[in-house]
Amino acid sequence: MAAPDALPAIEVFDHLEEARIDLKWLERLGNLAVPLCLNEVGTETPVLPGLAEVEVSLISDEAIAQVHADFMDDPTATDVITFHHGEILISVDTAEREGPEHGHSIAEETLLYLIHGLLHLNGHTDLAEKEREVMHRCQDRILQELLLGESES
Repeated sequence: MAAPDALPAIEVFDHLEEARIDLKWLERLGNLAVPLCLNEVGTETPVLPGLAEVEVSLISDEAIAQVHADFMDDPTATDVITFHHGEILISVDTAEREGPEHGHSIAEETLLYLIHGLLHLNGHTDLAEKEREVMHRCQDRILQELLLGESES
C-alpha cells in the first residue's frame, strides 16, 4: 500500500523482441498521468490511490490474446488489460495498427492505453455505453494535456 499522499510510480517493461517505443518517454508521461487520472474518479471503487506502483508491460497481440483467453474467456487480441493489483498489459501491435486511425503515433496510442488502464484502476469502467463515453472523454483530455505539455517543453 502506498504511503499517504504518495503517488503510485509507473514502471514500464518492454517484453517485445524489438523496441518500438521510447520507454523513458512513456514512463515519464505515465508518471505525469497518474495525478491527472487520480482526479478522475469512476463509479467503481478505485484502487489506484492505494498502490505503491503500477507495472506496465508492453507485449504483442499474441501474448495479450493469451491473457485475454486465460482471464476473460476471449481468445482475441485487445488493446489493454488492467489488473487491480496494479498491472497493465498493453499490446503494442494493436497500438501500431490502431494509432493511425486516431491520428496518433504508436507511442501516443500506447500512452492512451496506459491512461485507459490507470482510469480503470481509479474506478472507471467501459462496459456500459454511458460509462465508456465518460471514460473515453477523460482519457482523451488527459492525453491531450500531456502531449500539449510535451510540445511546450
